[in-house]
Amino acid sequence: MYTLITGDKNWIESEAISQLKNVAEYGHVVQAVGLPDLHPGKTPVGVSVVCDNYIYPHLIGNDIGCGMSLFDSNIKLKKFNMDKWVTRLNYIKELACIETGGSFDSPIRDLGTIGGGNHFVEFQKIEEVFLEDEFEALKADKKDVFVLIHSGSRGYGQKIYSEFNKTEGYEAFSLEAVEYLLCQKDAIFWAKKNREIVAGKLIDWLGYTQQLNCVLDCSHNYIENKGPLFIHRKGAVANTGGPVIIPGSRGTLTYIVKPIGEPQFSGYSLSHGAGRKWARSVCIGKVADKYTRDTVRHTGLKSQVVCHNTNLLYKEAPEVYKNINTIIEILIEYGLIEIIATMRPLITYKG
Repeated sequence: MYTLITGDKNWIESEAISQLKNVAEYGHVVQAVGLPDLHPGKTPVGVSVVCDNYIYPHLIGNDIGCGMSLFDSNIKLKKFNMDKWVTRLNYIKELACIETGGSFDSPIRDLGTIGGGNHFVEFQKIEEVFLEDEFEALKADKKDVFVLIHSGSRGYGQKIYSEFNKTEGYEAFSLEAVEYLLCQKDAIFWAKKNREIVAGKLIDWLGYTQQLNCVLDCSHNYIENKGPLFIHRKGAVANTGGPVIIPGSRGTLTYIVKPIGEPQFSGYSLSHGAGRKWARSVCIGKVADKYTRDTVRHTGLKSQVVCHNTNLLYKEAPEVYKNINTIIEILIEYGLIEIIATMRPLITYKG
C-alpha cells in the first residue's frame, strides 16, 4: 500500500504514481509515501520509502547527500548591488574545482562545484517572518544577504552508486549494506562540505571576506536508520522536528518551515521543493516562445539569473515546476508544517 499526500490543485503525473505503486510492492517495504512534489525519475522523486531491516540503494540514486544549505553571508543588504554582483558573477565560466594532483577517479576532483540540472546558488533576503521565536533560534540576521545552495556529492556519489546499484537491495545488516551505509555517511558529509566550499568561493569572488554562518542544512537523498526501519528519502527532507528549508523554482519564494504533527504519517519526511511539472526533454518546446534570451534571465520577483547555458534556463524555467505555494498549502492542510519565514530571491546563479 502507498500514501499520496496531495490536493485538488496539485499536478502529479500518472507515471509518478505508477512508479510509487511499483516501489510500494517491493517485498520489504512497510510504507511508501508520495509527497506533494512527487514526480517521475529513474525511480520516483519526492518520496519516503520505509523498509523493515532492508535497504534499496538504487532508490537513492547517484546523487547521495544532495540537498540544500542556507548560509547567512553576514553581508548587509544595504551593501547588495544587483548590477555589480550580476556583472561580477557573469565572469565566472565555471566554478573551478580544487586541484589535488590525484587521479581522475579521486572523489575530491570535483569538490567545490555545483553541478548541472536543477542545482543552483541563490542569493536571497528575508521576505517575512511568521514565527519570531523560531527564527531567532536560527541565529540569523534579517538584515543580511543569505546564500542558498542546492548541490550534492557529484562524482563521489556516482562512484558509490555504481558499486551498489542492485535492484534487489540488501539485508540491512549484510556486509554490503553496512559498507554502503558507511559510504553514504561519507558522501553526505562530502556533499555538505561541497556546499560550504561553493558558498565560500562565491563570496570571495564577489570581493567579501565575511565569515559564513550555516543556518540550515537539509539532505534530500539518503537512507536513515530508525531502529528496525530504514527510511529511504529520494527528493525529501527529514521530518524530525527541526526547521527545514523548502524552495520553489527560481523567481518564487523559499520557505523555512517547522515540522509539526505525527511524522510517521508522512514517512518521517517532508517535501524538498516544488517538484517538476514537465520532464526536461519537453521543456524548451513548451516555454521557449514565452521568453527572449534576455527576459529568461529575469523573474517576476525582479531577481536576475546568471547562467551561460540558455537551454538550461528554459529547462529550469519557473513554469516547468509545480506551484510552491500549492505544495506548502498542502503540507499545512495535512498538519505537517508551520511557516517560520519566507525568503525572496535576489540573484540565481547556475553553472
